[in-house]
Amino acid sequence: MSFRGFQKSVVRAPQQFKAKFNIGENTKDPVFIDAERRFQELEAETKRLHDESKKYFDAINGMLNHQIEFSKAMTEIYKPISGRMSDPESLKIEGNPDGINACEEYEAVVKDLQESLKPELEMIDSRVIRPANELLDVLKVIRKTATKREHKKLDYDRHNGTLKKVQEKKEKSAKDEKALWKAESDVEQATQEFNYFNDLLKDELPKLFALERQFIQPLFQSFYYMQLNIFYTLHEGMQHCDIGYFDLTLDVEEAFFKKRADVQERTEQLSIVQFKTSGQKRPPKYGNKPPAIEVGPRPAGLLTAGPSSSPSLASVKYGQQSPTDPVENPPPPYSATATSLKSPMSPPLVSPKSPGLAALAASKPKPPPPKPKPSRLVGAPTVETVTALYDYSAQAEGDISFRAGDVIEIVSRTQNDNEWWTGKCHGKQGQFPGNYVKVG
Repeated sequence: MSFRGFQKSVVRAPQQFKAKFNIGENTKDPVFIDAERRFQELEAETKRLHDESKKYFDAINGMLNHQIEFSKAMTEIYKPISGRMSDPESLKIEGNPDGINACEEYEAVVKDLQESLKPELEMIDSRVIRPANELLDVLKVIRKTATKREHKKLDYDRHNGTLKKVQEKKEKSAKDEKALWKAESDVEQATQEFNYFNDLLKDELPKLFALERQFIQPLFQSFYYMQLNIFYTLHEGMQHCDIGYFDLTLDVEEAFFKKRADVQERTEQLSIVQFKTSGQKRPPKYGNKPPAIEVGPRPAGLLTAGPSSSPSLASVKYGQQSPTDPVENPPPPYSATATSLKSPMSPPLVSPKSPGLAALAASKPKPPPPKPKPSRLVGAPTVETVTALYDYSAQAEGDISFRAGDVIEIVSRTQNDNEWWTGKCHGKQGQFPGNYVKVG
């Protein structure tokens, strides 16, 4: 926009605001309003005709190009993939020569169709897309004329308002007479300019609408017949596509199942396709023994006393059951340093080779039951705690660390001590192995 155009826009802004909100006197021509509405519809539909024709042209070209790329991709899949380090039978060259030949023949058929359809697609471009584009250029020029007519209407209403204010003054000074003369001159000029553009559009727009009907009718007819030619060429080309790899006498689904044979069943038998995940974070399972724990004597009270003929704990993975032991595995053997750091609160740990002490402890009389709790404490919730039997260092995020003899407050636990429990120790909450602690 030029500086002069900017100045005119600033001057017209108040009158434009009044016209938008219907304030004051605004000139309205019902004939032109109806013609402008029809012109707006013509603009929108012509733009739509151009865009949809262009999309159809691109869609046909894109469909053929995608068919060619599909054939190339299938050819690459059919090619031998042996001779690589990941293939256990690297010396055995396998491939599908029949499939490769079928893909190459199919690609040749599609390229032939592409060449056959090229004249039809060029005709769509020359007889539909280009004329619609030229009509859009014509409508842009008419739109500029309509915009200029709107500006002249604003000037006409603005000068009329100024003239009316000056005329309403009862006593006019020499300055008012001069302003009146100028206002009458501006109104006369604005009237001539507005009437010129207003009459021009009212006379020419109906002629444009009649020509538009004559323009659209052959355009649509040409597009219809060109579509028929395209579909007929595609149908004939694919109908006479004689590729021995395909059995066109069978039904589509029947041919599909025949070609597939038992491939799906054999694929589903592979273990790698049966691996499923829930998408949620799972707690870590027991892996191998922590490296800080050394193999040593097993604690009494957790395993049956006596020599064991089952495999050593070093050969059994943490959290699994021994092949000969029906009960669950104990925690991995703790180091000698762990017993030296044991708290006096922990029960005494003796060698599994001394069954006499275990029998002596079993024959010992039970202590008397404790006194009943005071009534004010009967309803109070009790907090369950466990005592650490071994040192444990956090193995992953979310674990807690503790030393033998520490008291851990239970947050949640299961009935199986070979699973992960949740508790609080040293002001931190996290998970820990249940067979590293003693309940009670």
